This record gives sequence, C-alpha cells and structure tokens, in this order.
Amino acid sequence: MPLPMTSRHWLWLFLLVLGGAFAWQLGNWGPLESSEARYSEIGREMLVGRDWLHPRLLGIQHFHKPPLTYWLTAAGLGLFGVNMVGVRLLPVLAVLLQVVLMYGLGLLLFKQDRARALAAAVIYGTLPVVLISALNVTTDGYLATLELAATYGILRYYAGSGRRWLYLFWAGLGLAFLTKGPVGFVLPLMAVISTYFRAEGPPARRPFTVHHALGFGLFLVVGLSWYAYLVAENPAFIRYFLVEHTVERFANAATFNRAKPWWFYVVLAPATSLPWAVALVVRAVRTPWATVPRQWRNVLIFWVLLPLVFFSLSKSKLLLYVLPIFPGVALLTVYYLGRCTEALLLKWYVGIVAFFGLLLGALCLLPVFVAALELDLEVHPLTAIAPALGVVTLVLTLTLWNQVRIAPRLLVATTLFAAFLLISAKPILRQNELAFNGSRPLAEFLRQKHLATRQVVVYNELLPSLAFELGQLPVFLNDGNASLNRETQFEPGTSWHRYLLYLDQPAAEAPLRQLLARHPVLLLKNEPPAEHRWLLAGFQHHEELGKWTVYW
Repeated sequence: MPLPMTSRHWLWLFLLVLGGAFAWQLGNWGPLESSEARYSEIGREMLVGRDWLHPRLLGIQHFHKPPLTYWLTAAGLGLFGVNMVGVRLLPVLAVLLQVVLMYGLGLLLFKQDRARALAAAVIYGTLPVVLISALNVTTDGYLATLELAATYGILRYYAGSGRRWLYLFWAGLGLAFLTKGPVGFVLPLMAVISTYFRAEGPPARRPFTVHHALGFGLFLVVGLSWYAYLVAENPAFIRYFLVEHTVERFANAATFNRAKPWWFYVVLAPATSLPWAVALVVRAVRTPWATVPRQWRNVLIFWVLLPLVFFSLSKSKLLLYVLPIFPGVALLTVYYLGRCTEALLLKWYVGIVAFFGLLLGALCLLPVFVAALELDLEVHPLTAIAPALGVVTLVLTLTLWNQVRIAPRLLVATTLFAAFLLISAKPILRQNELAFNGSRPLAEFLRQKHLATRQVVVYNELLPSLAFELGQLPVFLNDGNASLNRETQFEPGTSWHRYLLYLDQPAAEAPLRQLLARHPVLLLKNEPPAEHRWLLAGFQHHEELGKWTVYW
C-alpha cells in the first residue's frame, strides 16, 4: 500500500470511504416498489401499532417472511426517524459488517495473509450486486450478513479457536432462519461440507461437548420461537409456512409471480459482479485444474457452483436471492489473480480501470443520451459532475501514481470507482422516482395541493410506498390485479375491509359510494373499464404525474 499502514488500518479506511458514499444523500429518494416499499411500510406499521409478532402490510397481516427484517426496519425508524434514512441505514451497516466478515474469512482461507484478506474484502464490498443489496431494502442483505457470520463462526471454530465461535455459528443460523427460513443454511452448510472434503482429510475432530448441545438449543430458541408462537396461536400456520412458503415458493413459479428462466442467474450473477466475473472466469479456465489446491476447488464447487445450481432450480427467482455465492466469488478472484505475475496483473489493472472509466463516462453522457434518444427519464446536466470527477480521479491514479506493486493500485481504483458510482447514481434515482416506481412525488404533490389530509384511494394497484410517504393507509380498489389479492385468512375480524375493496363483489358498492361521497383523492395508473367509469364522475380536477393521474 502507498502509506505505511497495516492491512487492518486500510480496511477501516475502506469502510470509512464506502460508508461515506453510502451515507451521502441516503434518504434523497423514497421507497421504491415493490420490495423496499413493502418492508418500509411494514416496519412503519409495526412501529406505530406496537405489534411485533403480527406484521401488517396496509392494515392486513402479512406473513410472507419471518419477522427479523421487519423488526430491524421498525428499529431503524424508531432510532433515526420515520424517513428513508431510518429504513436504509441498518442495511448499509449490515453490508459494512459483511465486509469485515469477509476480511476474517480471508484470513482463515489465505492462512493469515492479511493483504489477500484485505483484497477479498474490498472486492466483495464493491461488487455491484452487493452495492444494490445495501440500497434496496430486502431480507437478502440481512440474510447475507447472518450467513457470513455463521460461516465465519464455524470455520474459526474448526481452526482451533474457542467455543464462543461455535455459539456464533448457531446464533447466526437461528437469526438467518428467522430472516428467511431454511434458505439461510445454504452458505454455512456449503462451507462445512467444503471443509470436510479437503484432500488432507477432515479437520481435527473436536470432541463433542455440552456446548454443541447448548448451541443447537440456542438455534432452536432463536430460530423457531416466533414460528412456534404463531402455530400455537393458529395450527393452520404449519401448512402455511411448510408448504406455501417453502415447497411451493421453490417449486411453483406462479405462487408469487417471480417466474424466471433457468438461466436467469447464470447470466445475472456474472453481470452484477463485473468486471471481476470476467477476471475470475478467464483465469479459472486458463489455470490447470490439477494445480489448484483442494481447498480452492472446494470453494468453487461448494461455495459458488452448487448454490448457483440450487437457486437456478428454484422456480421463484429474484436477483438478490443469489447473494450467498458472492463471498466465494470474491475469495476465488483474489486466489486466481494472486497467481498472476506482476506483468499479467498490470494488464488486468489497465483493463479493469478502463472498464471503470467507461462506466463513469457513460454516466457523464447520460443527460445527452436521454435528450437525444428521447428516453422517458429526467437527468439534469449537473448530474454529470460526480461521474466526471470520478473519471478524472481514475485517470490521475492510472497515470501519476508510481506505486510499484499493482495490487494496491487496483484495490484503490476499485474503491474510488465504487464511491463515485454510488454518489453519481443517487441524484438519478431522485430525479426519476416515478419512473422507478416510487411515490414520493405523488405525496409531495398532495401536500402542495393541500390534499394530504383527505382519504387517498388507489385504483387497482398496490402502493405501500405512498402509505409510507403519507404516514396513513390508502384504500385500495381491486379490479382484477393479482397483486391486490391479499391473504386475509388469519385476520381476526373484518376491519381490513376499510383498506381493500373488491370491485367484483356486490358488497363493495355501498361502502365505495360512501367513500366517494367524502371527497377523497383518487389515483389511477390506467383508466378503468367502461363499467367503472362512474368512479370518476364526482371529481372536478385531475393532473397527470408520470404514469399516474390524480383526481380530486
């Protein structure tokens, strides 16, 4: 490194730079549909209602996921205010913790080589998919943190450390189960299997002690207590959790409308880990398999390929589901590039920095592209300043820095690129919230027109982001949109009818007419069919905002 600092000090400097880039304008745009808006609003309703065991989305109980992410979101809102900083700050801290855990895993797998451990942490923390996970609040970011913690705990225990690491393993598994169910076992389980398939035989077996039993008991208490409480309250939850949200989510694409082709992750996983995916694949193909130590063969097979096959077989796919493979990707990238000579690494350095420069250059020209191609986006010319500074900084780093070794220059360039990418992307998100399925401009319009105190009615769309921005629950009119078919089987009463009306049911007509008589605000993304045009009859004003039309 260019300054006489330890790798640990460089790690803290990297965390400071990355954390600062994350924190810059963190609340500058509202929650985006659908996942982030859902978790934001559930956390807000949980904080307001003080019911920590029965998550609610738009006034209706919502058990699609275990509650840990909802609890953390509500905690963030309670600590930092009911705003997007409160929603996003804890996921950002979770990703920074992942970077620290990657450094620890690097020390274990690279036999205390601090330079390579630092490289693994930097590469992992700057992967595009990891950056996305920090700024798109879902269960997956928290799950990746807990899986990494469990993996680090068990590998540290196998390396001969004390029993507290065994407890970290079981606690991490329990919290992962409380975040997303059995899928939280994927990375820790693969790490254990890969450790026991080493060429020199399994690790020295540690004697079974009472701490193994206590650790498993800790997992049961932490991971299953919430499920047990709900099952005791209503035995129907057994089928709901085991069949509908485990078996059917994996085997039936239509269950949650997340069908993707089998090759979805085969394409998206490399695309969201560029440019490192190219370096990894090229070096892995060109390196004779027989020369790769068994440990790294196992990381490739058990940490990357098998989980990739597992997630590809699932019928329900979203990009961040496959986050558990990327620790292995980062570690393998460092291993394979570490085999390169300085001359070959220099070629990779020039190519990777050129790639970074091209991406930032494209962001500089984005206002021109939007205007020339007449894209349905808004990008202010001043938005080009941040990526332009990034390009200049990379050029100066490439041409003027005379550091002899290539690896430090590559890691610094990677850090600078990630920081400038984050800073450059946030104004674009703010300027195009409606295009990216956010509702803050709608809420701002209602406040500007002094309409925010009226009841808001949303036609045939699920819009939790607007509920979060307004701090009140709209009424939703379901006219055949499947996303509005809520699970009401666990509702103790009929109070949920205040927030959801099915237009194809005759019983909805009377309350709907009473609602319209109170002069609400009506939001539509698409015009209603002829038989429901009467909904618009009582409104005197309307205005279009992006894809939406507001009637009042």
